[in-house]
Amino acid sequence: MRLLEATEKYKHISFDLWLTLIKSNPEYKLHRNRLFKDFFAISQPIETVSAAIRKFDVLTNSINEKVTKNFDTYEIYYLILDHLGVPIDSYNRQQLAQFYLETEALLMQYKPLLLQDSLPNFLQQLVADGKTLNILSNTAFIKGSSLRKIIEHYELAPYFAFQLYSDEVGFSKPGFQIYENAYSHIQQLGNIEKQEVLHVGDNKVSDYDGALAYGFNAYLLTQETIYESKLQSPQNYRSA
Repeated sequence: MRLLEATEKYKHISFDLWLTLIKSNPEYKLHRNRLFKDFFAISQPIETVSAAIRKFDVLTNSINEKVTKNFDTYEIYYLILDHLGVPIDSYNRQQLAQFYLETEALLMQYKPLLLQDSLPNFLQQLVADGKTLNILSNTAFIKGSSLRKIIEHYELAPYFAFQLYSDEVGFSKPGFQIYENAYSHIQQLGNIEKQEVLHVGDNKVSDYDGALAYGFNAYLLTQETIYESKLQSPQNYRSA
């Protein structure tokens, strides 16, 4: 079943963000890692710095999925600095905030890319069909406030009734709390039952299993199931 067809019987469609609507610009990470090395005066090679950033990106995301809380961006910075042998007392919160502003400037210079060029038309079709939409995304290095700017840049914001990011609500997918938060917003849009919500995402644990456990329905995106592609197997789509 194609995604557009899968949405037909639902009143509301919830979307993950990364690898569902957008994907990273590889140039951004290269420049961000170099900035991290230079800003914090790290003497180790850029390859070591990049590996440390990747390590704690994956680790904190995994922990967030398990405990369903949310690591603060600055907490992740401190973990990386400690791992690289930099005393965390060397930098205060104000300095970390300045570093974040510089990374956000890089983000706007090397913006994430739309997962597919057809995405705006796809969202427009859903809204034209009378459906309401939202974004529900875990965050790590990039805060929700910055991601909203990316959504605005691509002129996608008008399609979404609301956007929820884990750093703003304090909870992460696949936890009950963040889905409950989303559903409380959905209910404000109209008389929409849980089973009338379809959550779409690329992460089996956070987006598929998490949505189903809460009581939503779920659609798992893969490289073969993006938007108008056919599903690999019935397991990619489930109606509770």
